[in-house]
Amino acid sequence: MAENIIIRVQSPEGMKKIASTKRETAAAFLKKVAKEFGFSSNGFSIYLNRNKTGEILSQNKTLSLLKIKHGDMLFLFPSSAGPSSENMDTAQPHTSSSYPSFPSSSSSSSSLSRSHSAPQIQEDEIDQYLSKQEGKIYRNRDPQLIADPHDTKEQYYLNHLDPPVKHMSFHAYIRKLTGGADKGKFVALENISCKIKSGCEGHPPWPEGICTKCQPSAITLNRQKYRAVDNIMFENHTIADRFLDFWRKTGNQRMGYLYGRYTEHKDIPLGIRAEVAAIYEPPQIGTQNSLELIEDPKAEAVEEIAAKLGLRKVGWIFTDLLSEDTRIGTVRYTRNKDSFFLSAEECITAGHFQNQHANACRLSPDGHFGSKFFTVVATGGPDNQVHFEGYQVSNQCMALVRDECLLPCRDAPELGYAKESSTEQYVPDVFYKDTDKFGNDITHLARPLPVEYLIIDITTTFPKDPVFTFSSTLRFPIENRDALGETQDFHSLATYLSQCSSSSSSFLDIVSDFHLLLFLVTNEVMPLQIISLMLIPGTVGGQPSGSLDYAMGGPTLPQSSSAVWSCLHCTFMNQPGTEHCEMCSLPRS
Repeated sequence: MAENIIIRVQSPEGMKKIASTKRETAAAFLKKVAKEFGFSSNGFSIYLNRNKTGEILSQNKTLSLLKIKHGDMLFLFPSSAGPSSENMDTAQPHTSSSYPSFPSSSSSSSSLSRSHSAPQIQEDEIDQYLSKQEGKIYRNRDPQLIADPHDTKEQYYLNHLDPPVKHMSFHAYIRKLTGGADKGKFVALENISCKIKSGCEGHPPWPEGICTKCQPSAITLNRQKYRAVDNIMFENHTIADRFLDFWRKTGNQRMGYLYGRYTEHKDIPLGIRAEVAAIYEPPQIGTQNSLELIEDPKAEAVEEIAAKLGLRKVGWIFTDLLSEDTRIGTVRYTRNKDSFFLSAEECITAGHFQNQHANACRLSPDGHFGSKFFTVVATGGPDNQVHFEGYQVSNQCMALVRDECLLPCRDAPELGYAKESSTEQYVPDVFYKDTDKFGNDITHLARPLPVEYLIIDITTTFPKDPVFTFSSTLRFPIENRDALGETQDFHSLATYLSQCSSSSSSFLDIVSDFHLLLFLVTNEVMPLQIISLMLIPGTVGGQPSGSLDYAMGGPTLPQSSSAVWSCLHCTFMNQPGTEHCEMCSLPRS
């Protein structure tokens, strides 16, 4: 009788144990490995050594003849892998003094060795850029001492910055994972799952049966040590002031989506800054104490318009303001360490939005890990003035929200509640750790759960020198503000254009208003084709304006009859060769 043996097989996705016998042929053993790892018969290679020497070929020789013994470790490499670079790619430091902003995702080539059985991941350009940076800050060398560069992942160094950095950046966290001897060869950022694994055939489905193979692991909540976004910056105060005008005039709370771009944050090693250029206010019902979002029929159009303008949805903002003294304009300081910073319901909403905007990541088998989407709260500060506070929720909170395991408490906004298992849903146990009065660590079941375990705070700032992606000094009405009597219609458009005609603004300055562009494209009477916005990204946002004036019929339009031109009075796009607008019959000039 053949002697049974266990062979360990190490792959980029982890190690598995394969049951075999000494007399089993190499061909039969390779078929077992292919079935266990989910490869085709020729989709991988197995070697005796980590340096890819001693390849085991599909042949009729037995394992004993190949000198493979019980407990031996073999090394599997997918055959679809590129060049055998097992170390992290490095690049020279960026030599440019200025770094361009990156508003959207594009194709990227993986700079860290990953499992090549997964599809290629398109990461954000800012992630591609930071992954190639050295990640160290150099200091002046003391002639009497040896001074090495600071490592961005050293918590001691981060704590002694001025001001201190409480959370390391996401890319510094990746460097910490990939800084070992294997250079992160087998690093995989696993997304937490709270659901029962499907396909387990050894027992009836839940609730009749469950086993350790399909049962999700219990979760112990930990404060996340890193954050995907390190700083939030509004380009100017006008963006926030226009958003707050709704609360000032009605006393009702308001919510909006933040559109902007991601750039490098130079004050934090390998940090990311989110720059907010505009706020879109979707249909909603607001009261003094609540907000209810309504389905937005224009949501897809807004996303497409923002993409044409070089922007993307980066976060959301809402107000929680109560007047204290209307004569001097003060507000109540309600969110603090003695109450809460984010309520459980707001954490669940933030987790929902972050799951909708997952961060593409090549180190994750799922192709995504965490999120750059953030939350901003406009609320009263210690000085009874309006403050803007930025937050994200942790990846653990995202998983609990995604798998519908977290509930808010009705009478305690600062507490959440982990659901209990039922016949319809299995919920793993959720724990958190606390310290008693004697300094001992105590583990508690998360029923209820303090939401501060789920929150990551982000500094929110305004620049000393304002920046304007949309440079119009006039104000076109903001969308979905019918409750204020502010409507977007052709009467308000005519009023806006009449104000522009009395000023010396160029055509670029006139149309450089986010809310005006949304109205021109989404109005039902005479919508501007979205394809026309393809002419705008190179001009709106501080770029040369000559091309826009030419393409859209502005003041500098050459007297040429061979181009489509836009009417200065109604913005209708007219065909070449006409001197009067086909819509309003007014002259071209």
